[in-house]
Amino acid sequence: MNLTVSLRGSQEVRGACRIVHLTGQLDSFSEPSFRKEMNQFVEQGPPHIILDMKAIDFLDSSGLGVLVQFAKKLSESGSLQVVSNPRVTQTVKLVRLEKFLALQKSLEDALANVPQAD
Repeated sequence: MNLTVSLRGSQEVRGACRIVHLTGQLDSFSEPSFRKEMNQFVEQGPPHIILDMKAIDFLDSSGLGVLVQFAKKLSESGSLQVVSNPRVTQTVKLVRLEKFLALQKSLEDALANVPQAD
């Protein structure tokens, strides 16, 4: 994944789920690159995306905005889950989005919560 100096990532596909591992900062500087990559992932499939944000050091309102946008977009045909860390969780709770963004404690929890195809 080509993001920015401050935000790096990798991704893998497991069944009906794409796992995106992020490290660094998801902020106003990195948000445009992140949005572009995420749009491609949504178009390409699979329908469920897990953002592994355990290694995120900083998340600002721009980062939160793009997470909310993709949670809405994916809710139509798939799902978005966020593997969080205490800093990310605190930021999400500060703006009261924890009920909207599916925060998970681990990648295993997120994978267990991916809706299974009928």
